Amino acid sequence: MKKMIFLIAATLLISACSSDFQGNMERELISFEYTNQDGEKVTNKDLEGTPVIANFIFTNCDTVCPPMTYNMTGLQQSIEDEGIDQYRMLSFSVDPQQDTEEALKVFMGRYELNKEKWDFLTGYEFEEISELALESFQGLVVDDPNSDQMSHPTSIYLISPDGMVVKSYDGYQSVPEDEIIADLKALGDS
Repeated sequence: MKKMIFLIAATLLISACSSDFQGNMERELISFEYTNQDGEKVTNKDLEGTPVIANFIFTNCDTVCPPMTYNMTGLQQSIEDEGIDQYRMLSFSVDPQQDTEEALKVFMGRYELNKEKWDFLTGYEFEEISELALESFQGLVVDDPNSDQMSHPTSIYLISPDGMVVKSYDGYQSVPEDEIIADLKALGDS
């Protein structure tokens, strides 16, 4: 009996230590059906089974969005340099009225990125993206009525293969690439 208890305890300890992933949030990615830069539908169901890196941007942003997108391209390159193939990236536009499919394509063209793995999303109302940001990412999206600018989260988010937003990271000033890659590997192996 003691041997059996020891084996069970050892198994539990080993399985608990096998994943170094520690999230800092747990929110369900709400159901959506949006359009990417190529006019293709992308839904939350399309993402199931694959870890996803996500952020919020808009194409005429004159502050944080260009460096955030640059940071995401660097992250994508590091992910691919690590040989990770099972991942997707999403950038949700917070200005869907201005960010048409064509505007998103032009914006993407400014960066070196793998378009096969990264969708820039539009095709919804402002209220929808505000709700998605708040409900799924605990972030505020606010339209500035005195300018053409928007306030939005500057984080990079990790979505687990089962559709839970499980972690946020700095996406603007000091992106923790090594931590994101380790977390992506941990979720990809689970």
